[in-house]
Amino acid sequence: MNSILSKLSKQFLAKKSFPFKRFLYGEIDFNVRIIGINGGRGAGKTTLLHQYAKTTKYKSSQILYVTCDHPAMIDINLYELADNFSKRGGKLLLIDEIHKTPDFSKHVKAVYDYLDIQLIFSGSSAMIINHGSADLSRRATIYSLPVLSFREFIALNGIHFNPYSLNNILQDHEDIVLDVVGKIKPIEMFLKYLEYGAYPFYKESIADYPKRLLEVVNVTIDSDLSFIHHIDTDKRDKLKKILYMLCRTSPYEISKSKLSSEAGLSWPTLAKYLQYMKMGSLIHLISGGIGHKSIQKPNKLLLNNPNLFQILCADLDVGSLRESFFVSQLSYKHQVNYHHQADFIIDEKYLFEIGGPSKGNKQIDGLEDAYLAIDDIETGYNNKIPLWLFGFLY
Repeated sequence: MNSILSKLSKQFLAKKSFPFKRFLYGEIDFNVRIIGINGGRGAGKTTLLHQYAKTTKYKSSQILYVTCDHPAMIDINLYELADNFSKRGGKLLLIDEIHKTPDFSKHVKAVYDYLDIQLIFSGSSAMIINHGSADLSRRATIYSLPVLSFREFIALNGIHFNPYSLNNILQDHEDIVLDVVGKIKPIEMFLKYLEYGAYPFYKESIADYPKRLLEVVNVTIDSDLSFIHHIDTDKRDKLKKILYMLCRTSPYEISKSKLSSEAGLSWPTLAKYLQYMKMGSLIHLISGGIGHKSIQKPNKLLLNNPNLFQILCADLDVGSLRESFFVSQLSYKHQVNYHHQADFIIDEKYLFEIGGPSKGNKQIDGLEDAYLAIDDIETGYNNKIPLWLFGFLY
Protein backbone atom coordinates (compact mmCIF):
# COMPACT_ATOMS: atom_id res chain seq x y z
CA MET A 1 0.00 0.00 0.00
CA ASN A 2 1.35 3.43 -0.98
CA SER A 3 2.32 5.10 2.33
CA ILE A 4 1.27 8.56 1.10
CA LEU A 5 -2.19 7.30 0.12
CA SER A 6 -2.55 5.54 3.47
CA LYS A 7 -1.59 8.73 5.31
CA LEU A 8 -4.00 10.87 3.29
CA SER A 9 -6.80 8.39 3.94
CA LYS A 10 -6.19 8.45 7.68
CA GLN A 11 -6.22 12.26 7.65
CA PHE A 12 -9.50 12.23 5.73
CA LEU A 13 -11.15 9.76 8.10
CA ALA A 14 -9.95 11.66 11.18
CA LYS A 15 -11.74 14.85 10.18
CA LYS A 16 -14.84 15.92 12.07
CA SER A 17 -18.01 15.03 10.18
CA PHE A 18 -20.16 17.83 8.77
CA PRO A 19 -23.49 17.45 10.62
CA PHE A 20 -25.81 18.48 7.78
CA LYS A 21 -26.61 15.71 5.32
CA ARG A 22 -27.77 16.37 1.78
CA PHE A 23 -31.17 14.88 0.88
CA LEU A 24 -29.45 12.25 -1.26
CA TYR A 25 -27.81 10.64 1.75
CA GLY A 26 -31.19 9.32 2.89
CA GLU A 27 -32.03 8.02 -0.59
CA ILE A 28 -28.88 5.96 -1.17
CA ASP A 29 -29.14 2.23 -0.54
CA PHE A 30 -25.81 1.67 1.18
CA ASN A 31 -26.36 -2.10 1.15
CA VAL A 32 -25.46 -2.08 -2.55
CA ARG A 33 -21.88 -3.18 -3.15
CA ILE A 34 -20.96 -0.73 -5.95
CA ILE A 35 -22.31 2.83 -5.72
CA GLY A 36 -21.52 5.84 -7.90
CA ILE A 37 -22.34 9.46 -7.09
CA ASN A 38 -22.00 12.09 -9.78
CA GLY A 39 -22.66 15.80 -9.63
CA GLY A 40 -21.25 19.23 -10.26
CA ARG A 41 -18.23 20.49 -8.38
CA GLY A 42 -19.00 21.85 -4.94
CA ALA A 43 -22.32 20.01 -4.54
CA GLY A 44 -21.10 17.97 -1.54
CA LYS A 45 -20.03 14.59 -2.96
CA THR A 46 -16.84 14.34 -0.89
CA THR A 47 -18.71 15.33 2.26
CA LEU A 48 -21.24 12.58 1.58
CA LEU A 49 -18.46 10.00 1.27
CA HIS A 50 -16.95 11.21 4.54
CA GLN A 51 -20.28 11.08 6.37
CA TYR A 52 -20.83 7.47 5.31
CA ALA A 53 -17.30 6.52 6.36
CA LYS A 54 -17.93 7.99 9.82
CA THR A 55 -21.17 6.05 10.35
CA THR A 56 -20.53 2.73 8.61
CA LYS A 57 -20.14 -0.55 10.47
CA TYR A 58 -16.57 -0.91 9.19
CA LYS A 59 -13.56 -0.07 11.34
CA SER A 60 -11.33 2.79 10.16
CA SER A 61 -8.58 0.23 9.47
CA GLN A 62 -10.95 -1.44 6.97
CA ILE A 63 -11.63 1.79 5.05
CA LEU A 64 -9.48 3.44 2.40
CA TYR A 65 -10.21 6.83 0.86
CA VAL A 66 -8.35 8.03 -2.24
CA THR A 67 -8.90 10.96 -4.56
CA CYS A 68 -7.84 10.54 -8.16
CA ASP A 69 -6.87 14.18 -8.64
CA HIS A 70 -4.00 13.85 -6.12
CA PRO A 71 -0.46 13.60 -7.58
CA ALA A 72 0.12 10.41 -5.57
CA MET A 73 -2.51 8.70 -7.76
CA ILE A 74 -0.58 9.26 -10.98
CA ASP A 75 0.11 5.89 -12.65
CA ILE A 76 -1.80 4.04 -9.90
CA ASN A 77 -3.87 1.15 -11.25
CA LEU A 78 -7.25 1.36 -9.51
CA TYR A 79 -7.97 -2.35 -9.66
CA GLU A 80 -4.54 -3.26 -8.32
CA LEU A 81 -5.01 -0.73 -5.53
CA ALA A 82 -8.38 -2.28 -4.66
CA ASP A 83 -7.00 -5.82 -4.86
CA ASN A 84 -4.11 -4.98 -2.55
CA PHE A 85 -6.49 -3.27 -0.15
CA SER A 86 -8.79 -6.31 -0.14
CA LYS A 87 -5.93 -8.72 0.56
CA ARG A 88 -5.00 -6.66 3.64
CA GLY A 89 -8.51 -7.01 5.06
CA GLY A 90 -10.05 -3.90 3.50
CA LYS A 91 -13.84 -3.72 3.28
CA LEU A 92 -14.80 -0.22 2.09
CA LEU A 93 -12.99 1.63 -0.70
CA LEU A 94 -13.98 5.26 -1.30
CA ILE A 95 -12.73 6.77 -4.57
CA ASP A 96 -13.21 10.49 -5.15
CA GLU A 97 -12.89 12.30 -8.49
CA ILE A 98 -12.81 8.94 -10.28
CA HIS A 99 -13.29 10.61 -13.67
CA LYS A 100 -9.61 11.64 -13.45
CA THR A 101 -8.63 8.01 -14.08
CA PRO A 102 -8.71 6.94 -17.74
CA ASP A 103 -11.00 3.96 -18.37
CA PHE A 104 -12.16 3.98 -14.76
CA SER A 105 -15.24 1.95 -15.72
CA LYS A 106 -13.10 -1.09 -16.54
CA HIS A 107 -11.44 -0.95 -13.14
CA VAL A 108 -14.76 -0.66 -11.32
CA LYS A 109 -16.16 -3.56 -13.36
CA ALA A 110 -13.20 -5.71 -12.34
CA VAL A 111 -13.71 -4.82 -8.68
CA TYR A 112 -17.35 -5.88 -9.00
CA ASP A 113 -16.48 -9.14 -10.74
CA TYR A 114 -13.48 -10.30 -8.67
CA LEU A 115 -13.29 -8.59 -5.28
CA ASP A 116 -15.47 -8.87 -2.19
CA ILE A 117 -15.40 -5.23 -1.04
CA GLN A 118 -17.79 -2.32 -1.12
CA LEU A 119 -16.78 0.43 -3.51
CA ILE A 120 -18.33 3.89 -3.49
CA PHE A 121 -17.00 6.37 -6.03
CA SER A 122 -17.77 9.95 -6.90
CA GLY A 123 -17.07 11.98 -10.00
CA SER A 124 -18.04 14.87 -12.19
CA SER A 125 -21.57 15.06 -13.50
CA ALA A 126 -19.87 15.10 -16.91
CA MET A 127 -18.29 11.67 -16.50
CA ILE A 128 -19.49 8.99 -18.89
CA ILE A 129 -20.79 5.95 -17.04
CA ASN A 130 -21.37 3.70 -20.04
CA HIS A 131 -18.23 2.43 -21.76
CA GLY A 132 -19.31 -0.38 -24.06
CA SER A 133 -18.09 -3.67 -22.63
CA ALA A 134 -17.42 -1.97 -19.27
CA ASP A 135 -20.96 -0.65 -18.92
CA LEU A 136 -21.36 0.19 -15.24
CA SER A 137 -25.09 0.69 -15.38
CA ARG A 138 -25.55 -3.08 -14.99
CA ARG A 139 -23.21 -3.33 -12.01
CA ALA A 140 -23.32 -0.07 -10.08
CA THR A 141 -26.20 1.94 -8.68
CA ILE A 142 -25.60 5.51 -9.83
CA TYR A 143 -26.98 8.57 -8.04
CA SER A 144 -26.86 12.22 -9.06
CA LEU A 145 -26.36 15.09 -6.62
CA PRO A 146 -27.74 18.45 -7.79
CA VAL A 147 -27.19 21.86 -6.22
CA LEU A 148 -28.83 22.62 -2.88
CA SER A 149 -32.57 23.06 -3.01
CA PHE A 150 -34.04 26.15 -1.38
CA ARG A 151 -35.44 23.82 1.30
CA GLU A 152 -31.97 22.45 2.03
CA PHE A 153 -30.57 25.97 2.24
CA ILE A 154 -33.17 26.78 4.88
CA ALA A 155 -32.28 23.56 6.72
CA LEU A 156 -28.60 24.54 6.71
CA ASN A 157 -29.73 27.66 8.53
CA GLY A 158 -31.37 25.59 11.25
CA ILE A 159 -35.03 25.41 10.18
CA HIS A 160 -36.29 22.11 8.79
CA PHE A 161 -39.22 21.45 6.48
CA ASN A 162 -40.26 18.27 4.72
CA PRO A 163 -39.97 18.16 0.93
CA TYR A 164 -43.17 18.19 -1.11
CA SER A 165 -44.02 16.52 -4.38
CA LEU A 166 -44.95 18.65 -7.36
CA ASN A 167 -48.56 17.48 -7.06
CA ASN A 168 -48.60 18.51 -3.39
CA ILE A 169 -47.41 21.99 -4.29
CA LEU A 170 -49.87 22.42 -7.16
CA GLN A 171 -52.86 21.25 -5.12
CA ASP A 172 -52.03 22.46 -1.61
CA HIS A 173 -49.64 25.40 -2.01
CA GLU A 174 -51.81 27.79 -0.01
CA ASP A 175 -51.81 25.47 3.03
CA ILE A 176 -48.10 24.68 2.68
CA VAL A 177 -47.21 28.37 2.59
CA LEU A 178 -49.16 29.00 5.81
CA ASP A 179 -46.90 26.51 7.59
CA VAL A 180 -43.72 28.00 6.12
CA VAL A 181 -44.44 31.67 6.77
CA GLY A 182 -45.17 30.85 10.38
CA LYS A 183 -41.51 29.90 10.81
CA ILE A 184 -39.46 31.98 8.35
CA LYS A 185 -39.65 35.02 6.10
CA PRO A 186 -39.49 33.15 2.78
CA ILE A 187 -38.79 36.14 0.52
CA GLU A 188 -35.89 37.31 2.69
CA MET A 189 -34.43 33.79 2.75
CA PHE A 190 -35.04 33.36 -0.98
CA LEU A 191 -33.05 36.48 -1.85
CA LYS A 192 -30.13 35.07 0.14
CA TYR A 193 -30.46 31.73 -1.64
CA LEU A 194 -30.39 33.40 -5.06
CA GLU A 195 -27.13 35.09 -4.13
CA TYR A 196 -25.19 32.37 -2.33
CA GLY A 197 -27.38 29.39 -1.42
CA ALA A 198 -26.88 26.80 -4.16
CA TYR A 199 -23.65 25.25 -2.87
CA PRO A 200 -23.09 24.05 0.72
CA PHE A 201 -19.59 25.55 0.95
CA TYR A 202 -21.20 28.96 1.56
CA LYS A 203 -21.30 27.88 5.23
CA GLU A 204 -17.49 28.12 5.37
CA SER A 205 -17.43 31.81 4.41
CA ILE A 206 -20.03 33.92 2.66
CA ALA A 207 -17.34 36.55 1.95
CA ASP A 208 -15.24 34.00 0.04
CA TYR A 209 -18.23 32.41 -1.69
CA PRO A 210 -17.94 34.31 -5.01
CA LYS A 211 -14.27 33.36 -5.30
CA ARG A 212 -14.99 29.70 -4.48
CA LEU A 213 -17.85 29.57 -6.98
CA LEU A 214 -15.71 31.10 -9.72
CA GLU A 215 -13.16 28.37 -9.00
CA VAL A 216 -15.94 25.80 -9.47
CA VAL A 217 -16.66 27.20 -12.94
CA ASN A 218 -13.01 27.41 -13.97
CA VAL A 219 -12.03 23.97 -12.68
CA THR A 220 -15.11 22.40 -14.27
CA ILE A 221 -14.10 23.77 -17.67
CA ASP A 222 -10.29 23.75 -17.44
CA SER A 223 -9.94 20.42 -15.65
CA ASP A 224 -13.05 18.21 -15.71
CA LEU A 225 -14.56 18.93 -19.13
CA SER A 226 -11.21 19.32 -20.86
CA PHE A 227 -10.01 15.98 -19.45
CA ILE A 228 -13.18 13.99 -20.07
CA HIS A 229 -13.97 15.41 -23.51
CA HIS A 230 -10.47 16.38 -24.71
CA ILE A 231 -11.25 20.07 -25.21
CA ASP A 232 -8.35 22.05 -26.64
CA THR A 233 -6.91 24.84 -24.51
CA ASP A 234 -7.86 27.55 -27.01
CA LYS A 235 -11.51 26.45 -26.89
CA ARG A 236 -11.91 26.67 -23.09
CA ASP A 237 -12.08 30.46 -23.05
CA LYS A 238 -14.82 30.25 -25.67
CA LEU A 239 -16.89 28.12 -23.30
CA LYS A 240 -16.47 30.74 -20.60
CA LYS A 241 -17.47 33.44 -23.06
CA ILE A 242 -20.72 31.59 -23.74
CA LEU A 243 -21.51 31.65 -20.01
CA TYR A 244 -21.07 35.42 -19.96
CA MET A 245 -23.33 35.73 -23.01
CA LEU A 246 -26.13 33.92 -21.17
CA CYS A 247 -26.07 36.62 -18.47
CA ARG A 248 -27.49 39.41 -20.53
CA THR A 249 -29.64 37.54 -23.04
CA SER A 250 -33.25 36.51 -22.61
CA PRO A 251 -33.57 32.78 -23.37
CA TYR A 252 -35.80 33.23 -26.41
CA GLU A 253 -33.52 35.90 -27.88
CA ILE A 254 -30.78 33.33 -28.33
CA SER A 255 -30.20 32.18 -31.90
CA LYS A 256 -27.83 29.72 -33.48
CA SER A 257 -26.21 32.36 -35.67
CA LYS A 258 -25.77 34.82 -32.81
CA LEU A 259 -24.25 32.23 -30.50
CA SER A 260 -21.96 30.86 -33.20
CA SER A 261 -20.82 34.32 -34.27
CA GLU A 262 -20.07 35.61 -30.77
CA ALA A 263 -18.40 32.38 -29.67
CA GLY A 264 -16.36 32.09 -32.88
CA LEU A 265 -17.39 28.47 -33.38
CA SER A 266 -19.39 26.64 -36.01
CA TRP A 267 -22.83 25.57 -34.84
CA PRO A 268 -22.05 21.80 -34.87
CA THR A 269 -18.97 22.41 -32.71
CA LEU A 270 -20.80 24.82 -30.45
CA ALA A 271 -23.74 22.44 -30.01
CA LYS A 272 -21.31 19.73 -28.90
CA TYR A 273 -19.69 22.06 -26.36
CA LEU A 274 -23.08 23.14 -25.03
CA GLN A 275 -23.85 19.49 -24.31
CA TYR A 276 -20.55 19.21 -22.45
CA MET A 277 -21.37 22.24 -20.31
CA LYS A 278 -24.79 20.81 -19.57
CA MET A 279 -23.18 17.55 -18.47
CA GLY A 280 -20.78 19.57 -16.31
CA SER A 281 -23.69 21.23 -14.45
CA LEU A 282 -22.89 24.69 -15.81
CA ILE A 283 -25.96 25.26 -17.98
CA HIS A 284 -29.43 23.93 -18.66
CA LEU A 285 -30.08 23.03 -22.28
CA ILE A 286 -33.84 22.72 -22.68
CA SER A 287 -35.54 21.29 -25.74
CA GLY A 288 -39.10 21.79 -26.91
CA GLY A 289 -41.84 19.50 -25.69
CA ILE A 290 -43.89 17.16 -27.86
CA GLY A 291 -45.90 19.13 -30.39
CA HIS A 292 -43.90 22.32 -29.92
CA LYS A 293 -44.66 24.61 -32.88
CA SER A 294 -41.25 26.28 -33.03
CA ILE A 295 -39.02 23.26 -33.46
CA GLN A 296 -36.61 25.27 -35.65
CA LYS A 297 -35.67 27.46 -32.69
CA PRO A 298 -32.52 26.47 -30.80
CA ASN A 299 -32.79 24.86 -27.42
CA LYS A 300 -33.42 27.20 -24.52
CA LEU A 301 -30.19 27.98 -22.66
CA LEU A 302 -29.93 28.98 -19.00
CA LEU A 303 -27.14 29.11 -16.46
CA ASN A 304 -27.37 26.06 -14.20
CA ASN A 305 -28.43 27.93 -11.07
CA PRO A 306 -29.06 31.52 -9.94
CA ASN A 307 -25.79 31.84 -8.01
CA LEU A 308 -23.84 31.70 -11.27
CA PHE A 309 -25.47 34.97 -12.31
CA GLN A 310 -23.98 36.65 -9.25
CA ILE A 311 -20.38 35.86 -10.21
CA LEU A 312 -20.58 35.97 -14.00
CA CYS A 313 -23.01 38.77 -14.76
CA ALA A 314 -22.52 42.51 -14.47
CA ASP A 315 -25.97 43.07 -15.95
CA LEU A 316 -28.19 40.06 -15.48
CA ASP A 317 -31.53 39.34 -17.10
CA VAL A 318 -34.01 38.91 -14.23
CA GLY A 319 -36.24 36.68 -16.35
CA SER A 320 -33.36 34.29 -16.97
CA LEU A 321 -32.48 34.34 -13.27
CA ARG A 322 -36.01 33.31 -12.31
CA GLU A 323 -36.17 30.61 -14.95
CA SER A 324 -32.75 29.29 -13.93
CA PHE A 325 -34.00 28.78 -10.37
CA PHE A 326 -37.21 27.10 -11.53
CA VAL A 327 -35.42 24.69 -13.87
CA SER A 328 -32.68 23.91 -11.35
CA GLN A 329 -35.28 22.82 -8.80
CA LEU A 330 -37.62 20.95 -11.19
CA SER A 331 -35.13 19.16 -13.42
CA TYR A 332 -33.81 16.74 -10.78
CA LYS A 333 -37.06 14.75 -10.57
CA HIS A 334 -39.03 15.98 -13.58
CA GLN A 335 -38.78 16.32 -17.35
CA VAL A 336 -38.55 20.00 -18.25
CA ASN A 337 -39.23 21.29 -21.78
CA TYR A 338 -40.15 24.66 -23.19
CA HIS A 339 -43.53 25.21 -24.80
CA HIS A 340 -44.94 27.48 -27.48
CA GLN A 341 -47.74 28.81 -25.23
CA ALA A 342 -45.87 29.00 -21.93
CA ASP A 343 -42.33 29.18 -20.60
CA PHE A 344 -42.15 25.48 -19.71
CA ILE A 345 -44.05 22.24 -19.83
CA ILE A 346 -43.27 19.75 -17.05
CA ASP A 347 -43.60 16.00 -17.61
CA GLU A 348 -45.45 16.80 -20.85
CA LYS A 349 -48.44 17.85 -18.75
CA TYR A 350 -48.11 20.95 -16.56
CA LEU A 351 -47.63 24.35 -18.17
CA PHE A 352 -45.81 27.12 -16.32
CA GLU A 353 -45.30 30.82 -16.87
CA ILE A 354 -42.55 32.39 -14.76
CA GLY A 355 -42.67 36.08 -13.84
CA GLY A 356 -42.90 38.89 -11.32
CA PRO A 357 -45.89 40.03 -9.21
CA SER A 358 -47.59 41.75 -12.15
CA LYS A 359 -47.59 38.61 -14.28
CA GLY A 360 -51.13 37.66 -15.32
CA ASN A 361 -52.94 34.68 -16.80
CA LYS A 362 -53.17 36.09 -20.33
CA GLN A 363 -50.47 33.81 -21.76
CA ILE A 364 -52.04 30.61 -20.42
CA ASP A 365 -55.69 31.63 -20.17
CA GLY A 366 -58.00 28.75 -21.08
CA LEU A 367 -55.26 26.08 -20.97
CA GLU A 368 -55.57 23.01 -18.77
CA ASP A 369 -53.02 22.29 -16.03
CA ALA A 370 -51.53 25.76 -16.43
CA TYR A 371 -49.86 27.66 -13.57
CA LEU A 372 -47.99 30.83 -12.75
CA ALA A 373 -44.75 30.64 -10.73
CA ILE A 374 -44.45 34.17 -9.39
CA ASP A 375 -41.39 35.81 -7.87
CA ASP A 376 -41.47 38.27 -4.96
CA ILE A 377 -44.77 37.13 -3.47
CA GLU A 378 -45.13 35.37 -0.13
CA THR A 379 -48.41 33.58 -0.78
CA GLY A 380 -50.42 32.62 -3.83
CA TYR A 381 -53.94 31.57 -4.73
CA ASN A 382 -55.59 29.27 -7.27
CA ASN A 383 -53.04 28.69 -10.05
CA LYS A 384 -50.70 31.48 -8.88
CA ILE A 385 -47.88 29.93 -6.81
CA PRO A 386 -44.86 31.61 -5.17
CA LEU A 387 -41.73 30.86 -7.15
CA TRP A 388 -39.73 30.10 -3.99
CA LEU A 389 -42.03 27.21 -3.08
CA PHE A 390 -40.68 25.16 -6.00
CA GLY A 391 -37.48 24.98 -3.99
CA PHE A 392 -39.17 22.48 -1.65
CA LEU A 393 -39.20 19.59 -4.12
CA TYR A 394 -36.15 17.81 -2.68
